[in-house]
Amino acid sequence: MTTEAPQADATKHHLTKTGKKLVTLIPGDGIGPECVNAARRIIEATGAPIEWEERYAGASIFKKGLPSGVPPETIESLSKTRVALKGPLETPIGFGEKSANVTLRKLFETFANIRPVREMPGVHTPYSGRNIDLVIVRENVEDLYAGVEYMDTPGVATALKLISRKGCDKIVRLAFEFARSSGRKKVHCATKSNILKFSEGMLKRSFETIAKEYPDLQSSHIIVDNCAHQLVRTPEQFDVIVMTNMNGDILSDLSSGLVGGLGFAPSANLGNDIAIFEAVHGSAPKYAGKNVINPTAVVLSAVMMLRHLGEFDAASKIENAIMVTLEQGIRTQDTLKDGTAASTTAYTDAVIKNLGQKSGTWGVREYKPLKMPQISLAPDYVKAKSRRLIGIDIFIESPLSPAKLGDSLQKLASGSVLALKIISNRGTKVFPSMGTVMDCIDQYRCRFMFRLDDGELTDKQLTDLLARVGTEHRWVSVEKLQEFDGVQTFTRSQGED
Repeated sequence: MTTEAPQADATKHHLTKTGKKLVTLIPGDGIGPECVNAARRIIEATGAPIEWEERYAGASIFKKGLPSGVPPETIESLSKTRVALKGPLETPIGFGEKSANVTLRKLFETFANIRPVREMPGVHTPYSGRNIDLVIVRENVEDLYAGVEYMDTPGVATALKLISRKGCDKIVRLAFEFARSSGRKKVHCATKSNILKFSEGMLKRSFETIAKEYPDLQSSHIIVDNCAHQLVRTPEQFDVIVMTNMNGDILSDLSSGLVGGLGFAPSANLGNDIAIFEAVHGSAPKYAGKNVINPTAVVLSAVMMLRHLGEFDAASKIENAIMVTLEQGIRTQDTLKDGTAASTTAYTDAVIKNLGQKSGTWGVREYKPLKMPQISLAPDYVKAKSRRLIGIDIFIESPLSPAKLGDSLQKLASGSVLALKIISNRGTKVFPSMGTVMDCIDQYRCRFMFRLDDGELTDKQLTDLLARVGTEHRWVSVEKLQEFDGVQTFTRSQGED
């Protein structure tokens, strides 16, 4: 689809008067400042033309009474520099309702989370020697992370799994483009589309459509639970895996565990305008200030940042230096428990000393500039040529049995243009009875369908039915049942014809 509104060019960066590339530096909380300082020292030792603009977010800001944890001056800086390197941020108990990390990602529409996972020399795991080298590409702003939840009854909670075709197209295109930019050969798409046919299925359909535009890359779909199984059995088979937000969150942490843990897990949050680079581990306040923490994840995140800024030579120097340092047996206490662990500063000094050295066993990939997908900014990204309203699902809170509730609703709908088709409970048909015993909860989905084969329901007819139902029952929410271009846009319950 073509771009219908101007979009920023993420390859253009803010230059200082001295010609350096300006980066917003957010030290973070807990161990964050130590890790970020290590990355800063190493980058400066390469001579890369980077200048820092230090800003703050997280715990210190929450405690000042700002509920978002992100002050205006930080937002202003990132809007100007368009690139940030940040340490982990904390949401202290009793302060703030939302994570400052998530706030930053959503404010700047960093729709993609990139998580490289690669075996490292000297970091021994049960998978050592398997040559694990994969990347998780995770959609970063939709899905359950929209955070839309409700208590429908005192004992029943619901959450909205929000998946858009625009979001799917953006993350799928980015996955293929990242594969190309890093010299990879395969892209897998992992979904739960066998169960969630519309939401997870949308990512699968997007993937299968867009894959045709990348004939130079192998593409395969895999069910996400099988993907988890295969990651544990034969992780070396994977190259790039693209997923929805929740699945990507879980499997990216699983994948990091295969190569030594979150201390070696860098990440990038990419949007068309802004890029935020950070490790995915927490702030670990109990280790703060003790000079014992492993800064590798933040340093490797800075390597990703340098490549984003076009500083490929400096990025490769740092990556090689880290691998040489690990080959020399210089590691921090998270992987060395025998009393010989290096301090954070000693580890950093060793990496700086090894700049210009190359690993004899660990090759650094050659990277090309990443081409960001340019997608239409129109909210109505997908348009239907025709649509028809054919029914309504009414969610009702009721202590009644399915039989009594069904009899009541049939009487209430008598004379209406809508007829009760089924009642389901937790996705399974309970009325009309299928002759089985169900342990029901007090939230029922009651499906009413248009009695006529042609024509269309009106909103007035729906509200008339709601008014009737409301005289005897407590309804919680409704969903319109529609056809787009002649295709039904709702799933059936288990047991529904």
